[in-house]
Amino acid sequence: MRKGKLAKLYAIAAASALAASLVIPLAPQPVHADRGVVDLWKAIKPLTTIASAMNTGAHPDDEHSAMLAYLSLGKGVDTSSVIANRGEGGQNEIGSELGNALGIIRTRELQEASKITNIHLENLSEKIDDPIFDFGFSKSPEETLEKWGEDIAYERLIRKIRTLRPDVLIPAFLNEPSTHGHHRAINVMTVRAFKDAADPNVFPEHWKEGLSPWQVKKLYVPAQEKDYSVSIPVGAYDEIYGASYVQLGEESRFMHKSQGMGRHYDEGPSYSYYKLAQSIVETKAKEADFFEGIAYTFDDLAKEAAAQSGGEKVANELKKLQKDAEEVMAAYPRFAAVAKEAHEMLADVQKALREVESSPLPADTKTDLRHRLGVKQAQLYKASAEALSLVTKVKPETNELVAGQTTKVTVSAYNGGQAKVNNVKLTLNVPKGWQARALSTTSFPSLGYNQTVKTTYEVTVPAHAELFQPYAAPAITADVSYSFAGSTATSHVVPSDAVAVLPAFAMTLDPNATVLNTLQPQEPIPVKVTVKNYKPGPAQTSISLEVPEGWNVEPKAAPLRFDTKGETKSAAFTVKAPASVKPAAYTITAVAAGGGKESRHGAQVIRYPHIGTTYFVQPATLTVQAFDLKVPAGLKVGYVSSGFDNIDQYLAQLGVDVTNLTAKDIESGDLDQYDTIVLGIRAYGFRPELISSNARLLKYVENGGNLVVQYHKPEDKWKPELAPYPIKIGTPLIEWRVTDENSKVTMLAPDHAIFNTPNKITEEDWNNWIQDRSAYNPSEWGKEYTELIANGDPGEKEFTGTFLTAKYGKGTYTYSSLVWYREIPALVPGAIRMFVNMVSLQQ
Repeated sequence: MRKGKLAKLYAIAAASALAASLVIPLAPQPVHADRGVVDLWKAIKPLTTIASAMNTGAHPDDEHSAMLAYLSLGKGVDTSSVIANRGEGGQNEIGSELGNALGIIRTRELQEASKITNIHLENLSEKIDDPIFDFGFSKSPEETLEKWGEDIAYERLIRKIRTLRPDVLIPAFLNEPSTHGHHRAINVMTVRAFKDAADPNVFPEHWKEGLSPWQVKKLYVPAQEKDYSVSIPVGAYDEIYGASYVQLGEESRFMHKSQGMGRHYDEGPSYSYYKLAQSIVETKAKEADFFEGIAYTFDDLAKEAAAQSGGEKVANELKKLQKDAEEVMAAYPRFAAVAKEAHEMLADVQKALREVESSPLPADTKTDLRHRLGVKQAQLYKASAEALSLVTKVKPETNELVAGQTTKVTVSAYNGGQAKVNNVKLTLNVPKGWQARALSTTSFPSLGYNQTVKTTYEVTVPAHAELFQPYAAPAITADVSYSFAGSTATSHVVPSDAVAVLPAFAMTLDPNATVLNTLQPQEPIPVKVTVKNYKPGPAQTSISLEVPEGWNVEPKAAPLRFDTKGETKSAAFTVKAPASVKPAAYTITAVAAGGGKESRHGAQVIRYPHIGTTYFVQPATLTVQAFDLKVPAGLKVGYVSSGFDNIDQYLAQLGVDVTNLTAKDIESGDLDQYDTIVLGIRAYGFRPELISSNARLLKYVENGGNLVVQYHKPEDKWKPELAPYPIKIGTPLIEWRVTDENSKVTMLAPDHAIFNTPNKITEEDWNNWIQDRSAYNPSEWGKEYTELIANGDPGEKEFTGTFLTAKYGKGTYTYSSLVWYREIPALVPGAIRMFVNMVSLQQ
């Protein structure tokens, strides 16, 4: 963790006490004694400006982290980041979660990253399976907006702008052909929203809801040094934080661990460049910052108010706030003095709000002042808590609840500062329909140094409570209000981990997706249902499977008894399809019944040190894809997993003898025992032993083995010479992929064994693929390879290096950029048939 000395801080502060680790750590750790003074600065810096800015992006990690750190941490600007989707369509560099589960991880990472840069985060995507979904790489904004639903996405963006009212709007990307279609779509919407957010005829329902139109003052787009309007000195070093804004921004980017984000930067000058695209204020070719010509301080705001009829009294109040802010900053780092000045400013903010309401100023001006003063009040609440060293907590007895359960939640306040606070009130907030009853007093006359007050609430979850939604606001929060120096502040607090209403009996089916071979339709499908009891204390239930009509399941039901909460038990079933089963997708659902209630859900626990614990509640189902498939008897495969795919598990389900190869196996084991060795996607980048053992792998092929290598990026330590004949990956990477899963595929070598043995591949096998065809296709390859397919997005040049195979010695080497890791878990019949053929080449 980066250290920084507060070398030039006030003389009264000892340097050793102020040398600080500046940012929130990447994982929960004990609080450091010297963090308080830095967090205090973060809390009071926003009091110096009334300006605001918004950065828009498509995915988690799109935020311009260095620029946001500069605006928020360096300038104190009210800064927001609006991100469209949850990143569900990406890859996962820390685990095997994909789809919605990955979206939950990336959302939590984004939330933690936003805490580090002290910015306000919003998402356009509102729930699991939202229309604004990361459906994978897109080459056009038109496709993106069509799939998201342009009206839905645009209405939500306009709503965010009208709610947060930024002075400056900054899309993270340009609308350029070489850019991801999701990024381009956000640019298109953001640029259009500059004017539309101010037009009351655009989404007029907002007006009816009390949400006023808002005219952004300036719109900037990313630029380069050769042509820019504003240069942001993100390399500037801040003594209080002990880092540059680039470094602070990267601390936030390190939270995006599932994407492998975050880099280490040395100290030194650097800049981010932006070009003014639209403005309603007079501007110059080169500007000092984003806010030139825009009200930035309370004095600026006072001048605007005074220029309007009836605005003199309001202007006077705003001038007082300017003086208040200066006095707060001058008191730093004396905690009690800062607290006193902050509470005096809070009283003046509340007085200014009253003056605004009683003034004859125009309605639009009043709305603007209410918003800016409301933001300042919230900032002062935070500054107060930091200056008073007031630590507020809400601690549930358990974070895992079930409908109908009664539990206890404790709200507490601890005073770590020298100043006494008065009239402390502890309030617990629960959803509508829940009950919360305080078991002791909630009000306390005073709270002095090193004292704690707490109240325990008895909370009852309603019998029909909605199951946990990971993107919803926290179910349980608390407010701690208190008085100090003549004004009252409130500290809002949330639990450290998600409080989740989970199924009483959460079920997981193993497998959760499988193939039914219609060549052997009555081959039994073993299904294991693992059940976790989330009910407090002993419980019992009966587990059964709902199967398609005409299918048979044994046993009909399996009773389970649990002694304690958290206990896990399993039930085994055998499912058989009728002999006449047709090729199609079928669903099997687990049901837990008892006491007149049924549960049909599972709860996937998602837990990583950097994001804590959360949950993905989803139907407890097993998808069965029925189609004809031939698998050679006794086929033995060694699988080298990078951790990013689980194809090995599906091969095992198909009857293939699969061994996951360890580093020792690769470096010194007997490779010749395997008919085929498969390298998972990007394996060279994450299995370091592969580079040093590559000669062994090629020798394995030369001796008659079958080596299958799935796609790599150049940064995965891929070099053309790792293959027996050179293969070079095309760059830039976004131009070497096929994103249309329905794009036409031509088999260039239809007589090759990969398309014939043991399964005959036809044009139908390219149907019903999902998300993409291929990624990171080769641009150059040796003449020794057979080009197996030609494929490209409509209207673009086709790639012929997507699927390459070559004889090498007695064996075969195959390199494929087809996205098997998506298609096979989705049980795409054609992809499974081809993969089986590919690993069967030496049979």
